[in-house]
Amino acid sequence: MSQVSLTAFSRFLGLFRWAFMPLGLLALIAVGVHAAADTLDDRLLTLVDACDAAFDQLVSRHPLTEPLVDLLSLERRTLLARVLALVWELSADAVLALPALGYREGPSDAKGDTWRGVLRRCLWAPTTLRWCRPLATALVVVAGACVVARLVQGTVYLSWRELLGEPVADGVARILALAALGGLLWRLGARAVLRNLQHADAASAEHARGFLRALSHGLPGSAVVVPLALAAALDATPLHSFLR
Repeated sequence: MSQVSLTAFSRFLGLFRWAFMPLGLLALIAVGVHAAADTLDDRLLTLVDACDAAFDQLVSRHPLTEPLVDLLSLERRTLLARVLALVWELSADAVLALPALGYREGPSDAKGDTWRGVLRRCLWAPTTLRWCRPLATALVVVAGACVVARLVQGTVYLSWRELLGEPVADGVARILALAALGGLLWRLGARAVLRNLQHADAASAEHARGFLRALSHGLPGSAVVVPLALAAALDATPLHSFLR
C-alpha cells in the first residue's frame, strides 16, 4: 500500500474520531470500575453476613419470629452481595463514565476548559464535585489501564514463550505491557480525567454556589465513586507487577 493510500485511509478514520474517542474514554473508565468492583465482592459478602447475623440474633429472641432465623441461606447471601456489587458498579459507571460521552476535541481556550483554567477554579473555588470526581476518575482509569496491560502481558508471554524462550518472552511481554499502560494513560486516561473535571466544573458553576451548596451538590454520587476509587487504587492497580 502506497504512502498516499495510507494517508488517505488515516484521514478517513480521523473523520470518526468524534465517535471513537468518547467511546474509548467510556470503555477505559468502565473497565477500571469493573476491576474495582471485583475486589469488593468479598467485602460486601462479609457485610451481608454481619447484617444477617445481627438480624438472626434479633429475631431469635421471640418465638413468633424465630422461624426467620434461616431466612437468608449462604447461597442467598452470596447472590445478594453480587447484586449489591453490580448495582454499585453500574451506579459508578453512570457517575464517571457517562460524562465521557460529552468529550469533544477542538480549541477550548475561550471557554476556559483547559487544564490550567479548570485547575485554577478547583483551587480558588473548591467544591465536592471539582475534587472528588476527577480524582476518582484518575484512580479508576489507572486500574483500567492496568487490566489492559496485564492482558497484553499475558497474551504476548503465552504466545511467544515457545518461540523465544521464557526469559525473552517475559521481558518482551513486560515491555509491551508498560508501553500499553503508558499509551492508554497518555492518550485516553488524561482525557478522561479532564472530561470529568470539565463536567464537574460546569455543574459546580451552575449549581454549587455558596458554601453549603458547594459541599452538598454531587455528594451522593461522590459517596458512590470514592470507595470504588480507593478500592481501585489499593487492590486493582498492580503497577509493581510489571516491574518485578
